[in-house]
Amino acid sequence: MFQGFSQETVDFMWGIRFNNERSWFEAHKSDYQTYFLNPMKELGRQVQGELLDRFPENGLNLKISRIYRDARRLFGRGPYKDHLWLSLSRFGNEASGGNHPVLWFELAPDGWSYGMGFWAAQPIIMEKHRARIDRDPKPLLKLHNRLEKQSEFALEGPEYSRKKPCSESRLAGWYNKKSLDLGHSEALTEAVYQQALADRLAEGFTFLMPYYDYFSTLWADPDPRAPV
Repeated sequence: MFQGFSQETVDFMWGIRFNNERSWFEAHKSDYQTYFLNPMKELGRQVQGELLDRFPENGLNLKISRIYRDARRLFGRGPYKDHLWLSLSRFGNEASGGNHPVLWFELAPDGWSYGMGFWAAQPIIMEKHRARIDRDPKPLLKLHNRLEKQSEFALEGPEYSRKKPCSESRLAGWYNKKSLDLGHSEALTEAVYQQALADRLAEGFTFLMPYYDYFSTLWADPDPRAPV
């Protein structure tokens, strides 16, 4: 069972940020496994189990990120990440391709966040998103109104500099995203050191599940670019 992260977790994250090299990591690998990776796995399994109890039809798959960076994409950075994340998706590894959303939690040296959204949505997915709004804005409008009544999550994501006209003005913020997520971010508060973090994530993801269900079906929509 998840017991909370610890000061040792935070110390390791700062350590790898300022000592991002193989020799330092190898000397502190047991700290990584004990204080960072293992608690992240415990948190993911506990939250996954709670969500499967609440939504057994969803079959959510758990994925824990690797600390090793892709050697082909270092771009002058060290070989290790100073943060880890977990994701839950019914699509498994396919979600990383930008066609499917995920539920996620991320822990970094200076903060943590969680939410629902795309890592980086494929352009065709966002075209399908806009086409769905054009066809029938009511389902998303209902979700929009529900989001407006709470304060935990906010609509985030890069927007087009040239605004696209949306027939439903209340959905313009959704319509003009290049990719999107509903996220919550905090500094490293006491929440990350407590067992109750697992319950908070489970409750938050439960709130987000209707949004996850809505966006996880976009990939199956007709291609709006196809000739009629």
